[in-house]
Amino acid sequence: MATCYRHPDRETGLSCSDCGRPICTDCMTIAPVGIRCPEHAGGTASTPGQRVVRSAPRALQNLRGAYVTRALVIVNVFVYLLTVAQGAGLNSPGGNLFDKGLLFGPYVAQGEWWRLFTSMFLHAGVLHIALNMVGLWWLGSIVEQSLGHGRYLLLYVASGLAGSAGALLVSPLQPTVGASGAIYGILGSLLILEWLQTGTFAGPALTLIVINLAFSFTAAGISWGGHVGGLTAGILGTLAIWQARQMRQPALGYVALVAIGIASIAVAYWKVRGMA
Repeated sequence: MATCYRHPDRETGLSCSDCGRPICTDCMTIAPVGIRCPEHAGGTASTPGQRVVRSAPRALQNLRGAYVTRALVIVNVFVYLLTVAQGAGLNSPGGNLFDKGLLFGPYVAQGEWWRLFTSMFLHAGVLHIALNMVGLWWLGSIVEQSLGHGRYLLLYVASGLAGSAGALLVSPLQPTVGASGAIYGILGSLLILEWLQTGTFAGPALTLIVINLAFSFTAAGISWGGHVGGLTAGILGTLAIWQARQMRQPALGYVALVAIGIASIAVAYWKVRGMA
């Protein structure tokens, strides 16, 4: 694995979206187009005479390297198209796949526990999946580069399960679908990564969280419980990963993410028991 160009003793999978040099979490700056090194954080290089190439091509190249995020987007879109084909149109997905995969408390209580997982790959319409996939692509690519592919995938699944548990806690009798819980987990992870880098929570990640939560609590038909559940899992999971790295026991990060997923299933069971 490459090492940070400013801290040669630190291995990293991150790289600057402008110059491509490897950087650690202490050196990175999170920008809308990707991660940047200190020299390019403001869009220009501090080295005299260095020619700065605009970041878009390099950023897109880095995003293409986030293959877990790409795979998740492809799976979500593929499943959506299947439910559209089985249903009544782009804004009326349905059919057997949709009915067997959506989250609904009484069905979960009957032993259909797979719904906690499958519901995060279903969407109710074009706008629903478009917003979720844009958020997943934009935010997920950054977090995947920061956490690594395996930890990122586990965080996504654990946050999705926590989102399902949160949705059941708040509205167990409301059918729920969507990747929002998992994406809020990515937002929570980004919040912690930004805090570790800057020492403050007052940054773009918190702004995105506040805006999206305000929308979650005021708009009709949105499972705010799922959003809060996913956000909580993302924050706790990323803190656990960071603590495991500090202890030089990275495997503990994986264990913590699995534990969050199991705890989410346990919470869901506690809520729906007796509903069958």
